[in-house]
Amino acid sequence: MLAATDVMSPLWRGVVTLRVITAAFAIAVIIVHHDGFARPGLGWAALAGIAVWTVFTCLAYSHHVTRRISVIVVDLVVTLTLMGSSALVLSPEQLAEGAGHTPSLTTVWASGPVVAVAVHTGWVAGALFGLAVSVVDIWLRGVFTTNLARDTILLVGTGFVLGLAATAARRASEQLRRSARTEAATAERERLARSVHDSVVQVLARVRARGGALDGEAGELARLAGEQEVALRCLFAATPPGATGERDLAGALQLLAGPRVEVSVPAAAVPLPAADVAELVALVREALANTARHGGPEARSWILVEDLGGEVALTIRDDGPGVDAVLLAGAESAGRMGVSRSIRGRVADLGGTLALGTGPGQGTEWEVRLARLRPPRAAVSAEP
Repeated sequence: MLAATDVMSPLWRGVVTLRVITAAFAIAVIIVHHDGFARPGLGWAALAGIAVWTVFTCLAYSHHVTRRISVIVVDLVVTLTLMGSSALVLSPEQLAEGAGHTPSLTTVWASGPVVAVAVHTGWVAGALFGLAVSVVDIWLRGVFTTNLARDTILLVGTGFVLGLAATAARRASEQLRRSARTEAATAERERLARSVHDSVVQVLARVRARGGALDGEAGELARLAGEQEVALRCLFAATPPGATGERDLAGALQLLAGPRVEVSVPAAAVPLPAADVAELVALVREALANTARHGGPEARSWILVEDLGGEVALTIRDDGPGVDAVLLAGAESAGRMGVSRSIRGRVADLGGTLALGTGPGQGTEWEVRLARLRPPRAAVSAEP
């Protein structure tokens, strides 16, 4: 697994290399043009300052712990100060744009903090630092010419483009890290599933098969064993959340299919946030448990998933005895939480809508609608 610091290290090595090369160029320019300086002594002092500060920044940018925004801001201040000292060192003829084309003392070395902040922070800071360097250069010359406009575009563009590249590299590194974590979780889940399948699941399946035809307590134990078998299969067969944090609702609900439960889903995946899928699966299991509890061993259930683009519709229907709306309201007021908390409460937490169709001898039908884009805690409506 690659850490973000490992991915950014090549860019920082590029920053250090650029700093050294541009420093060598700036020092060479000072040596070549020092005869025309108004104050040669200050020129040599600026040369020493460029050399010393280059060594400091190269050491700072070579280690992760010292790559801080505060260091980069100080780098910009020092660079602009040395750049501004050109007004004291260069002669008026050298400062005049177009007369000899003498660059400032720092010349291309001034791009160092622009590149560093773009790699560290992103395109906004990179463009702003490039603009700051350009403003000081324009102030030095006293006029805004085509050459200065070109340099401004290059500096701002360099900060912008390099910042975008650094941001993309960090995002790619994070996605790679999540994918590696998901892959490791899937491998561990498969290992545990094989172990449990060879022991617990097979025992539960045998109990369900042998006891399914029995009556009384033995038949009830067989039914409970079957429910736990399905629960374990769901736990180990469900795909863990991917790099985007989404899971396939259709695949998760297909695992609930059984002799008395039919599941109909679209041919394509129905992606939803992993937490939403977990809540909807728990809701469906509660509805199926209610059917088995009140409808008897022969009651059947049907689950339908529809992907409507902007929202997902989930319908759970059974052919059980149905529920009287008055009795349902009385159960909720009496504090019996099966429907109010496990079904309506879950839909309310998800911010979806819930419709209930039922009546004595008419079976029960729950319809859940969940918008893909929704406020965090939308109200839930229930229509008996």
